[in-house]
Amino acid sequence: MKVAAFYRFLDLTDPVTFRDELQRFCDEQQLLGTVLIAHEGINGTLAGDEAAILGVFAWIEARLDLNEPIEARWTDTSDAPFRRMRVRLKKEIVTLGRPDIQPHERTGTYVDPEQWNALIENPGVLVIDTRNHYEVEIGTFPNAVDPGTDSFREFTDYAEQLAAESTNRPLAMFCTGGIRCEKATALMLELGFDDVYHLHGGILNYLESMPDAENRFQGECFVFDTRVAVDRDLAEGGYVQCHACRRPLSSEDLASPDYREGVSCPKCINELDDDRADRLEERRKQVALAAKRGDRHIGPREA
Repeated sequence: MKVAAFYRFLDLTDPVTFRDELQRFCDEQQLLGTVLIAHEGINGTLAGDEAAILGVFAWIEARLDLNEPIEARWTDTSDAPFRRMRVRLKKEIVTLGRPDIQPHERTGTYVDPEQWNALIENPGVLVIDTRNHYEVEIGTFPNAVDPGTDSFREFTDYAEQLAAESTNRPLAMFCTGGIRCEKATALMLELGFDDVYHLHGGILNYLESMPDAENRFQGECFVFDTRVAVDRDLAEGGYVQCHACRRPLSSEDLASPDYREGVSCPKCINELDDDRADRLEERRKQVALAAKRGDRHIGPREA
C-alpha cells in the first residue's frame, strides 16, 4: 500500500463545495486518509492504490486549474495507516493562528536536500526545527534549535521573541513534509528576517533523497498516522502512540509503571484528571471487547 503526503497553498474560493466533491471522489477510489481544506489551500495524506492516489491528484489539478503538478512524499506500508477517509474543513490547513500569512504569495527560499547539509553545517546559520517538542524528541538534525512548542500555534511567540533579539542572522528551517516551514518562513520574513531558508519537501524528502553516508538526520521522524514514526529508510519506526496525549512512546516508556494502554503514559500521567482517566479506561475496555468479537472499535477520539 502506498502513502502520499501532499499540500498546496493557494486561494480556494469555495472550500465547502470542493470538500464535498473531493470526499466523493476519494471514496470512489476506495482511499483512506485525511485531507484538510481551507481558503488558504489543501493539506492531506492519502493511502491506498498508487494509481488511485495519482487519479485524485490529477482530479485536483484539473478542478483547481493548477499550473504545476502536485508534489507528494511517498512511502510504503504493509498495513493501512488510516481507518477511514475524511475530508475536513478548517480555518487553516496548518494552524499557526495567523490566517493572514499567505505562503503562496511570499515564503522563504527552498533548499534541496543535496544542499541542506552544507547550509546547516555553517556556524553562522541558525537551524530551527519548527515541529512540536514531542516530535523533536525522537529525531532531528544536529545543532537544531527546539522552540519547545506543544502545538504549531505556539511558534508565533517563539518567532517574535527571536526577532526581538536580532533579525540579522540567516535562518535554516525544517519540518516533516515542508508545510509548516512554508508558513514559518513567511512569518519570519514578515518579522524582518531577510535570509530565510527551508528544506524543500521537509525531512521526508530529505530521507528519500539522501544516501545513507550523507544522511545527517538523527533518530526517527514522527508522522501523523498509525505508523507513529519512520526511520532513516522510511520504514515504520520503533515507536507507538499514547492514546491519551498522542505523544510517541519508546520501549522504555512502555515499560514504565505510568504506562496504561489507552489511558496514560509517563509523559501525560501528571496531566490526567480522574474524570478523563475514567473515560479513557472505559474506552480501553470497549476496544478490548471489540477485539474479542473480532471487530475494530472506532469510537470518538479523546482530544
